[in-house]
Amino acid sequence: MAPPVPGPNPPKRRRPRAVMFAALAVAVVVGALVAVLATRPPASSTAAASPLLGKPAPAVTGPALTGAPVDLSSLRGRFVVVNFFASWCPPCQVEQPELVQFAFQHRSAGDAQVLGVVFADRSASAARFLATTGGQWPAVADPGGQIALDYGVRGPPETFVVAPDGLVVARLLGAVKAADLDQVLARARAEGA
Repeated sequence: MAPPVPGPNPPKRRRPRAVMFAALAVAVVVGALVAVLATRPPASSTAAASPLLGKPAPAVTGPALTGAPVDLSSLRGRFVVVNFFASWCPPCQVEQPELVQFAFQHRSAGDAQVLGVVFADRSASAARFLATTGGQWPAVADPGGQIALDYGVRGPPETFVVAPDGLVVARLLGAVKAADLDQVLARARAEGA
């Protein structure tokens, strides 16, 4: 038997090295993205268009999480901040201290009231969330999502400011700040609301 004849050298496999460099490049890009997102300030609310602006606010009625009856129309004569929230929503957790501050600042003057609407959450979880974060305003469960549908809410947090005459003057998407709400109220007052 004759010894095997050596043939041409098989090509060197560079594939593992190329895969390693590609994985390293992806890791660097992902790492940079994480660093940017981790170091930027949390997102704040953004004013948004709504077909409700300048129109009467849709009804918000029902039993509060505490059992007492709630009716948005009974709050006429002051600004009402209608806040759609959920206990599982991270931006809602971020905005909650701001809403507490806003409510506290306006409580003695009686010129503004926060009214919560539970969005896709269990009433017990929402009630616990409000109790542990200092939210002492009424909140209404919306089990069928009809209130959210009437307002055009896609997800929490979303906030509507209703003027003393019952007209919607602002829609804010994302976590609100007390200062932003005060600016909305000042602008609405300047425009005659």
